[in-house]
Amino acid sequence: MTVALTPARRSSTLRRRLRTVIIAAGLALLVVVLGTVLVLVRLFDRQDAVTQTYFTAITEADGAFIQLVDAETAVRGFALTGDPVTLEPYERSAADDLSFRTLAAREAEGGDEELTAAAQAAADAGRRWNEEFAIPVMEEVRTGGVEVVTTEEIEQGRLLFDEARSAAEDYIDLLRDRRADAVGELGMWTYVAAGTVALLVLAAIALGIALWVTLRRWILEPLDSLAADARAVSSGDLRHPVASVGPGEIAALADDVERMRVALVDQVQVLESSRAEIALAHELLTEQAEELRRSNRDLEQFAYVASHDLQEPLRKIASFTQLLQKRYGGQMDERADQYIAFAVDGAKRMQQLIQDLLGFSRVGRVGGEVSDVDLAVALDDALENLSESVAESGAVVTHDELPIVRGEHPLLVQLLQNLVGNAIKFRDPSRPPTVHLSATRMADSWELECRDNGIGIDPQYAERVFVIFQRLHAKDIYEGTGIGLSLCKKIVEFHGGRIWIEQPDGEGTSIHWTLPAADD
Repeated sequence: MTVALTPARRSSTLRRRLRTVIIAAGLALLVVVLGTVLVLVRLFDRQDAVTQTYFTAITEADGAFIQLVDAETAVRGFALTGDPVTLEPYERSAADDLSFRTLAAREAEGGDEELTAAAQAAADAGRRWNEEFAIPVMEEVRTGGVEVVTTEEIEQGRLLFDEARSAAEDYIDLLRDRRADAVGELGMWTYVAAGTVALLVLAAIALGIALWVTLRRWILEPLDSLAADARAVSSGDLRHPVASVGPGEIAALADDVERMRVALVDQVQVLESSRAEIALAHELLTEQAEELRRSNRDLEQFAYVASHDLQEPLRKIASFTQLLQKRYGGQMDERADQYIAFAVDGAKRMQQLIQDLLGFSRVGRVGGEVSDVDLAVALDDALENLSESVAESGAVVTHDELPIVRGEHPLLVQLLQNLVGNAIKFRDPSRPPTVHLSATRMADSWELECRDNGIGIDPQYAERVFVIFQRLHAKDIYEGTGIGLSLCKKIVEFHGGRIWIEQPDGEGTSIHWTLPAADD
């Protein structure tokens, strides 16, 4: 069971504790590693001395000693027989660089004074034997024969060679003693290295155990306790307290979780207190939705009445007013004819207004088939509907390559018909009207433009023209109900696009709108 730490212990942060433990463990491990490295260096040095340095020195010293013995044997044989063939070992040893003189020079380079002195003594003794006996005897034999060599000379040569051999054996024995000492040190350092490696392994194991115990006590156990409390809270027991345990960082985390639990409890209480308000608001929304459905039904009924019941008496008024104008026109005074003309014009305008309102109300309410619509075909249909206006005004309608978009074909025909019709209607009297349509791909939609050379639209009215019933000109100058562009806006927005007016570089009007592109 984990016991909560005191505030004094909790003030020691986990970062500080871990840093202290890691530094201490690292220093201890570093000391062990450095000791192991030093031991191994010494071990390799002694091994190299045994297997390389002393082994090579003893081998070369033995070779030099053998050459010295062979040379002495060759000189004595030449002194007894006078046969030059017996001097071959002597001549070969003289030609070979392996001699105690060479070994003495090499030992001098190594810096060992005792070995240098021993090697130099062997070299000096060999030189004295060679100079005081071997060379003179060989010269006497060559000039006077073997008979001129006396017994005293032979005895003197033996004594000189004994000194040379003794000095050489002393040098070789000293080398063997040094090698024996190195072998003893190698054995000692081998045991020390084995112990050091074992100590290194034990130190690594101890360090691992210490780190595991430290991590378990300082991190794992406090985290397990915190996780258990957090699971209890997350399972729905918001009354379960979260204990503050562990070093500074974990204790701070536990305190944060506890504050979060308290905040959740407060929020739950607030939610419970507002549940009744939410239920009441839901009931009100349900009532409003039902009222909205009733309102929609009333609007649909109104549309039906406007399309049938209102238009029928309006058609009668218009028909009889036109008959009255046709039969009695010119028979009454000028004011009466004017009144009759006003009545006929008002009836026609009222019929057009009702039809436009019906069309405006049907957009987005009367569902049509959404499909891939070729705007070039839709434009041809719109121009066919506007054929009389186009012919009468002499308008020229051109277009770039128009795309295929997703939408309802009838609504898009009506959109293009209204835009081109407006361009023809609001033409400049001083020049024939021209209308040009173009399209630009914008990601997953198309941006289209209808550009004309008409009278244009003042920038301050760029938003107002899309409001229903908003007219910028008197009805006696330009006919219409003021619904055309507002109907265009509703059609574009129904298709998920937007419509706006940009000021062109030159004359006329530039209307832009976007439509969703068809799937590739």
